[in-house]
Amino acid sequence: MSSAAYTNGPNANENVTFLTDKKKMPAKRNKTLLVVGLVLASLVLAAITGVLIWLFAVKPGMQRLQKPSLEALRSLGTRVFSGQIMLLDTQYSPVLEDPTSTEFVEKAEALQDILNQTFSRDAFLSKYYNKSVVSAFSDGVIAYYWTRFDLPPKDLDLMPKLSEVRVLDALRKGIRQEGKRSMQSFTITNITASDTDPRMARTPGAQECIYQLTADAQVKTFTSPGYPAKYPAQTRCQWQIRGPKGTAVLVKFTDFFLEDACSSVYVFIYDSLMTDAAHAITQNCGHRPPTNPLEVVSSNNLMLVNLITDSVAQKPGFTTQYSAIPIVTAETCGGVLTSLNGTFSSPHYPSFYPPNLDCTWTINAPPGMKVRVKFVMFRVKEPGMSIQTCNKDYVQINNTKYCGERTMLALSSSNNTMVIRFHSDSSYTDKGFKAQYSAYDPLNPCPGQFTCNSGLCIAKTLQCDGWNDCGDMSDEKKCKCEDDHFVCDNGICKAQYVVCDQMNDCGDNSDERDCSCDKNQIRCGDGTCLPQSVLCDGKMDCADSSDEAACKESEGMCTDFTFTCANNQCINKLNAECDKINDCADGSDEEGCNCGKRPYKHNRIVGGQNSDVGEWPWQVSLHYMTSGHVCGASIISEKWLLSAAHCFVTGDPAYHDESNWQTYSGLRDQNLMDDKVQMREIKNIIVHRDYNQMTYDNDIALLELKEPLKFSSTVFSICLPSSSHVFPPGMPCWVTGWGALREGGRLAIILQKAEVKIINDTVCDRVTEGQVTSRMLCSGFLAGGVDACQGDSGGPLVCLSEANIWFQAGIVSWGEGCARRNKPGVYTRVTKFREWIYKQSGV
Repeated sequence: MSSAAYTNGPNANENVTFLTDKKKMPAKRNKTLLVVGLVLASLVLAAITGVLIWLFAVKPGMQRLQKPSLEALRSLGTRVFSGQIMLLDTQYSPVLEDPTSTEFVEKAEALQDILNQTFSRDAFLSKYYNKSVVSAFSDGVIAYYWTRFDLPPKDLDLMPKLSEVRVLDALRKGIRQEGKRSMQSFTITNITASDTDPRMARTPGAQECIYQLTADAQVKTFTSPGYPAKYPAQTRCQWQIRGPKGTAVLVKFTDFFLEDACSSVYVFIYDSLMTDAAHAITQNCGHRPPTNPLEVVSSNNLMLVNLITDSVAQKPGFTTQYSAIPIVTAETCGGVLTSLNGTFSSPHYPSFYPPNLDCTWTINAPPGMKVRVKFVMFRVKEPGMSIQTCNKDYVQINNTKYCGERTMLALSSSNNTMVIRFHSDSSYTDKGFKAQYSAYDPLNPCPGQFTCNSGLCIAKTLQCDGWNDCGDMSDEKKCKCEDDHFVCDNGICKAQYVVCDQMNDCGDNSDERDCSCDKNQIRCGDGTCLPQSVLCDGKMDCADSSDEAACKESEGMCTDFTFTCANNQCINKLNAECDKINDCADGSDEEGCNCGKRPYKHNRIVGGQNSDVGEWPWQVSLHYMTSGHVCGASIISEKWLLSAAHCFVTGDPAYHDESNWQTYSGLRDQNLMDDKVQMREIKNIIVHRDYNQMTYDNDIALLELKEPLKFSSTVFSICLPSSSHVFPPGMPCWVTGWGALREGGRLAIILQKAEVKIINDTVCDRVTEGQVTSRMLCSGFLAGGVDACQGDSGGPLVCLSEANIWFQAGIVSWGEGCARRNKPGVYTRVTKFREWIYKQSGV
């Protein structure tokens, strides 16, 4: 890779013209300087060229070489294409699986010569062609190859022309003819080529990180280099796995811990022995919890696992189990289901389903009955797939295709038979689905319950409660609204005070439709309408200063929305802290931002509210004496926890005695205290001096630990928002805890989670009849059904920012009952106590 021009071929020396004495005697001094400058420039260019050639051509095979990143390779003009070629009339021999065998070397060299000649005959591609490598053979006979092209900097604008289509067209036109000319005559067909990360191009037989593994019924293992310490920098490893003919390969990563940056560090798995995009199964990075392992299955007896890391060695890597299992075909999946109820799922669920598969389930109910199906888990996603057309992987029911990720999917048949078809193409797979089915009497489909249009049965108490329990809104249609309710255009009943609260409570926005200000007015955050002229005029006209928020004209003006830097500079930008952009001149807006991250990667769990392991690593359980769990708290640093004052200020002074409390971090199951759980005693309890036991105002407390926590995959701190941070009405947030599952009920054993929404302050004040102060906020659903409850007190209400950072918006404080209609939960507003927290703890 170089910008130098070679007139004697790509492997010849660069031409250098030496000047004679006569040529060195110019008429004028400036000419002499010009010539000297040109010579020096040529020498510098030659030196740079030599270094680039040495780095990227002479030593590409050295494992420890500081290789460039994918982005750097792209900028240098490196392009790699990979694919496969089928060889007809060629006998396969198991010896071809050994890249050091004579048969492998001879056949590979013959094919590489064919590829060389093919590209050399193309006028455009021959200019940039570097080499081709055949890396493997499989039964068929299929040869797997990759081809490299290098564009010099001066030709980088031609990169778009060096496309998959161009390369594939050259191969299809020329490779068959070259195969006939070859000393080893090949009949070639089924040629593929796809753009590939150059870092995955490996040369068999070289001293590189390439392994040939044989899978059988016995479970075997392999690990990433350096595991369980840390993988080396610039790792480029491949594991080629072969099973017996007629089997599939199952690979399960029992431990998976990579950096969370899939562009530079990842595991990429293929349903092939080559990094061909047409046979890609999945690309993954990050840290996966043991409850959500990466587990994939091939469609045949071949699989390729690639590990790519960047220049920073940080994480342990992975350990993997692999084995050969019976292959799934259209004949062995699906079937006829005749029971009155039951379940079915995609092949290998909850592992990834295999590529290249079609399954059909036929559910037959007795005559006169119908069939309903409810998917309790549905994830059939693929990069580049449209969820409208579902032209790749899909589930087809009643002539309609479904794909993507769905939180709720329930369908019913028009007669006593339902046919479910599942299709996966040759590339990219996912977790698939799990479904429940049942036969029902259409004359009485849901005895004692409400029947949704989809056939789903729900409790009658959920009908006309303003909440979409059916998933198709059928439980909220044709409702008779009460006199004090607003009737949405879609027929849903809502409380009158939700009108013009800046939240789309109806779902069709009809409750907010006529709430906008006049054309020449602006609307403040509290709904007040003011003249347009007050916007960004340097004066705080709105009570909440929203007219000056994010105004360039108000630069340096401090309002309720501005972030104050350490140097007292005011940033007129909403939520400037920890947004991965340096707004402060001193960079203080991005300091202390190593928080609010979930070390484990989590899938969305559909249909359940049990938290996953490590899903909320800042959640703490507070145990009082022998009573077990009493309150919650959140981790804000290694030595400090945040909780509610009312957990410690009671009629019994023993609750304020530090020695009576134990804290448990990294806990999910109250009955399971494993090695991931960290128990700490409390050194000091600091309750806000203005806490009011009657009104719950200033309901906040800090807990200092005797021994610092050790941050891990299950123990981590939440980010505290600055005093200017805004959590707008309608923002979805999460409340977690082991509190009672229902009002008056028992405490939960497994950590629970609930998605709630921030409620407008005006509405919050109305529904609580003026009991909230500016230091409180409401969150939940006015329709009820989801809320914090007894035992959740002191726990966090957290919201995800646009920068993918979790911030704590509130502390569970009080409420009237649990999940009652029009009685949302009330939380301590953390932004109002940011300075107090800092003064007390230094956090």
